[in-house]
Amino acid sequence: QVQLVESGGGLVQAGGSLRLSCVVSGRTSSRNPMGWYRQAPGKQRELVASIISGISTNYADSVKGRFTISRDNAKNTVDLQMNSLKPEDTGVYYCNYRGYNMDYWGKGTLVTVSS
Repeated sequence: QVQLVESGGGLVQAGGSLRLSCVVSGRTSSRNPMGWYRQAPGKQRELVASIISGISTNYADSVKGRFTISRDNAKNTVDLQMNSLKPEDTGVYYCNYRGYNMDYWGKGTLVTVSS
């Protein structure tokens, strides 16, 4: 079983920064993709950023140039550095691990960006 625990959310003013962290435990592989998703109120969950093997990254157009995803396979963590935050970045951020047969999710951490 894979478990993910997110931390680092909070309230920040527009233009500020936050760093989210996700600790992964259980039977995992560094070759499997991991990512951060978010869900804004009244909207569907969407991909924010993903990373494979700590090298290949992918970002939603809305966060390119502002967010950076990183992975430390030795520590089993995946972080999301968020800079120049905007009110539209508000939402619950979820860590994701893509297993061979299913996706695993954390419980989420709330990010609120005030204007």
